[in-house]
Amino acid sequence: MTSPSPLALPFPELPPVAGAEVRTARAGYRDWARDDLLLVTLAEGTTAAGVLTRNACPSPEVDWCRAALPGGRARALVVNAGNSNAFTGARGRAAVEAIVARVSAALGCGPDEVFVSSTGVIGVPLPIDKAKAGLAAALAAAPAGWEAAARAIGTTDTFPKGAVARAVVDGRTVTLVGVVKGSGMIAPDMATMLGFIFTDAAVAPGFLQECLRRANARSFSCITVDGDTSTSDTVLAFASGAAGNAPMRAADSPGADAFVAALADVCLRLAQAVVRDGEGASKFIRVDVAGAASDASARRVALAIANSPLVKTAVAGEDANWGRVVMAVGKAGEPADRDRLSIRFGTTVVARDGEIVAGYDEAPVAEHLRGREVEIGVDLGLGDGRATVWTCDLTHGYISINADYRS
Repeated sequence: MTSPSPLALPFPELPPVAGAEVRTARAGYRDWARDDLLLVTLAEGTTAAGVLTRNACPSPEVDWCRAALPGGRARALVVNAGNSNAFTGARGRAAVEAIVARVSAALGCGPDEVFVSSTGVIGVPLPIDKAKAGLAAALAAAPAGWEAAARAIGTTDTFPKGAVARAVVDGRTVTLVGVVKGSGMIAPDMATMLGFIFTDAAVAPGFLQECLRRANARSFSCITVDGDTSTSDTVLAFASGAAGNAPMRAADSPGADAFVAALADVCLRLAQAVVRDGEGASKFIRVDVAGAASDASARRVALAIANSPLVKTAVAGEDANWGRVVMAVGKAGEPADRDRLSIRFGTTVVARDGEIVAGYDEAPVAEHLRGREVEIGVDLGLGDGRATVWTCDLTHGYISINADYRS
């Protein structure tokens, strides 16, 4: 990994999760001196859930996970970094099948209990020989920790990302741990990178799927770096049941409310960490929209602001150009009334009722924009709809990273 983002967070202390064992190895998918293959083996009876990219050109790994998820069971996760294996035709599918066959044979489980993700360059088939050698090394490796897992799955990431939460379920304390990778090609269309969450709680697959879907809607699907939705976006959750609680099957199960809150917390912190590692980012931006016709409308307006290159470059330049926010609201295609609109930066309202506020002083706004964390607030004055989206600024660093991505 290169020098950490100025917005980087320290990697938290993540405890082991009973029923999930981590191993990493170097498959050599790119010319780098680091592990780039993650293998997590899971206890028998582990349940699985996932949300997958809606990009119309998904990788064969996404197709495989989509087909396996209805089974609701998992024994292993394999993640390859440096090669997304997307848009690779029959050879890409053959690589996935080879990985699954090798792992299912080693663990004595069904192929539909093995989940696979890959990330990196699009259009280059995943080398089967490297994948097999990497898997052999991983299967023989000593167990590793979650930070090793987070580092192994990174590509342009500048720091490893993880989160932990606990909840009391049926009288037992359960643990949830998550790791995520993502820095560029980040836009919310289910999820926006590769994210994996592990818990020792016992959760029925249908309820785990519903919990993850709801958590995703307010976390991974509320972040954006550059407006681009990857071909490989995947978020998977695995519940081993090793904590011994009565399996949660619905929202009224004992402790389910605490579990739902813990999962939402892990997902949100992972999602925000991805934004903090946005390629070239120097500012972490929160966009709050209120007063919209509906929550869905508010989210679309917030994303229009968060994805605007003009808004993002203004923040990078610490320029209080609120007219660019007006533009983004107006282009969103959602109900808006210029003469009811208000805009703030931080706690300072800069425009209200269709014009600049009387006696506007730009000094506190300029001071706010000099900080690492920036808030933009919009009130449409139309209804009760509201949403929050997180993004980052757009700097020369983003261009440099992506212009040189394959070299």
